[in-house]
Amino acid sequence: MLDRLRTFLPTAALAFLIIYFGFHAFTGAGGLLQSGERDAALVAKSRELQRLQTQRHDLEMRAQLLRDTSLSADLLEERARSLLGFADPRDYVIRMEP
Repeated sequence: MLDRLRTFLPTAALAFLIIYFGFHAFTGAGGLLQSGERDAALVAKSRELQRLQTQRHDLEMRAQLLRDTSLSADLLEERARSLLGFADPRDYVIRMEP
């Protein structure tokens, strides 16, 4: 009886490991059943990346306009007034949150 159990024990342990890892392959944090959440996270991150790329492009264009070679007087005046807090008496000033 003991010899029979010894021959069955490695097979049972291997079957247990296969079932254990198979279960976690489906239900674990990176499992097959979590693909919907991964897809939603990918879409959200793609939108955030697009927004950040647009913001970066806008900042690069504004920085280019402030360089010595292509200085924009309007943008320079806008930045100076914004940083120093000055306004022309004829201007309407509307403060907005950054």
